Amino acid sequence: MFDNVTVKDVKLQVGLLVKTLRNQASLTQEQLAEKLSLSRVTIQNLESGQNPTMDTLLKVLQYFDLLGSFNDYIETEIENNNQQSLY
Repeated sequence: MFDNVTVKDVKLQVGLLVKTLRNQASLTQEQLAEKLSLSRVTIQNLESGQNPTMDTLLKVLQYFDLLGSFNDYIETEIENNNQQSLY
């Protein structure tokens, strides 16, 4: 059921994604933080995989126009795993 991917691995991958997107947009951590009304330390922590909040992650996804794709993925998973009751 569980593979070898850990929560820490995923947090680090998310952080790397955010850093990559930020660099592609030629933004500093400070600039991205200002655009999202967050602190630079919050962006720094997200990029280093240090327990971002759901709100922080969703704000970043929205800024980089990935929130819709993320929501679509969640909806698809819900539909694919929605088992009808046998009762």
